[in-house]
Amino acid sequence: MSGKGPGFFSDIGKSGRDILTKDYNSDQRFTISSSANSGLDLKSTLVKSRGLSSGDVTAEFKYKNKVVNFKVDTDSNVLTTFTVSDVVPSAKTIASIRLPDYNSGKFEVQYLHDHVAFTLGVGLTRSPAIDFSGTMGTPSIAFGAETSYSTSLAKFTKYNAGLCFKMPSSSASVILGDKGDSMKVSYLHQLERLNGGAVVGEISRRFSTNENTLTVGCSYVVDSQTVLKAKLNNHGNLAALLQHELTRKSFLTISGAFETKDLDKNPKFGFSLLLKP
Repeated sequence: MSGKGPGFFSDIGKSGRDILTKDYNSDQRFTISSSANSGLDLKSTLVKSRGLSSGDVTAEFKYKNKVVNFKVDTDSNVLTTFTVSDVVPSAKTIASIRLPDYNSGKFEVQYLHDHVAFTLGVGLTRSPAIDFSGTMGTPSIAFGAETSYSTSLAKFTKYNAGLCFKMPSSSASVILGDKGDSMKVSYLHQLERLNGGAVVGEISRRFSTNENTLTVGCSYVVDSQTVLKAKLNNHGNLAALLQHELTRKSFLTISGAFETKDLDKNPKFGFSLLLKP
């Protein structure tokens, strides 16, 4: 959760999700990033996945409370985002469009205060989709919900709800999603014996199919530059990764995954290198 107020709806359960999902991948990724004192940041990424290569180049310019971001990929898509912070206290506005899709324009407002936070996004089309999420509470306990309404269909296409508790060395969350068809419960506990790492347990259930998934994971801080993570679920999916900070803000990440119930399947390996001179 955010240190200020209850945080946004997307923050509910984020600490546990990061341990179970963040930086796990099965492709090869190379990224180089640079920054200038003028406020200009440049980043170039090359990805090879399943024999196919793709890439993108991002330029971000910061000036006072304004940020302009341009991203161009190998499919000739251009994403432009313009962000202004503190238009009013604790508020941020974001306008974005992805060309050549002129119907992809979106305007969003984010507000984060001591006991309430919300986001409101409106598509810039004749019949826009309206996305809204909100949370109430404190950094220790918060309740939130999110929804999406299609004006062209005149109905809600998404609604989820969540509840989270955060204690000094642990946190728990419950998220009801997929219009009430799924529920996810997670618990995270930090352990000193893991040098600041943590263990996570997550149970997810889909009511329409009576399918249950139990996932356990952990992170272990080897030293100030190296972190190990691993996860296993009741379907036999085992994955692990090692992330090492080569120099300040430059990271090497190696990950692998395989099916413990079907050892004939080839394991999957991923490689990521982020360089920031």
